Amino acid sequence: MNAPLPYILQLADTALILSHRNSEWCGHGPVLEQDIAITNISLDLLGQARYLYQHAASIINEKNPESHATEDSLAYLRTEREFRNPLICELPRGDWAFTCLRQYLLSAYYELLYNRLERSKDPQLAAIASKSLKEVKYHLKWSSDWVIRLGDGTEESRQRIMDAMKQIWTYTGELFAPSEQEEISAADGTGVNPDSFRQDWLNMVTAVLEEAGLSIPENMFMQSGGKKGMHTENMGYILTELQYMQRAYPGSEW
Repeated sequence: MNAPLPYILQLADTALILSHRNSEWCGHGPVLEQDIAITNISLDLLGQARYLYQHAASIINEKNPESHATEDSLAYLRTEREFRNPLICELPRGDWAFTCLRQYLLSAYYELLYNRLERSKDPQLAAIASKSLKEVKYHLKWSSDWVIRLGDGTEESRQRIMDAMKQIWTYTGELFAPSEQEEISAADGTGVNPDSFRQDWLNMVTAVLEEAGLSIPENMFMQSGGKKGMHTENMGYILTELQYMQRAYPGSEW
């Protein structure tokens, strides 16, 4: 049994767009070791996106052999409204505190999600989740260490991570508001309804934030729309850069 195509594409889009944002740090990290670390995390996420797009393409081609879908066509030839990643992924990279906090919040989300997807009735999706989980555990350790380090560091580092929290938290609610594709996949056992692990995520995140001396903003309005294809203006700029070569030179290969 395969998971619904829109669900697989949502997972792939989320990994791809977050990967792209993190890749913008390549050559700009605060020190060489951390520059390499964030670049490797970006590559891990890109690899996860590739596996998911490949799985989606095989489903499309099985239903319609003449479609000739590939991981490249799904990443480079779909429009902004066809992408279903949560808005949090497409926000500008910001400073180092912003990037580390966003990566931590999403790594915690991914660890809980992939733990559950390992039991998916879609064997290919379960295998992808199992492989990705090994990488996510490192992402979680790395990013949580940085959140604690910044929150419990200098006056400036603490102010930066606090500012990042105010900017990012309003986008976390969308992660757990189930989309139609998430509800359908959860119902047939191939996917997961994220609302089912919302409290586990909050408990995990709260423990690290408390260690960092940070608090969660209260009564904050939650932004949404990305899972329905309604994105911020940032998404258009991302796809312009990401898709330029394939659209300017169709069918080009390295």
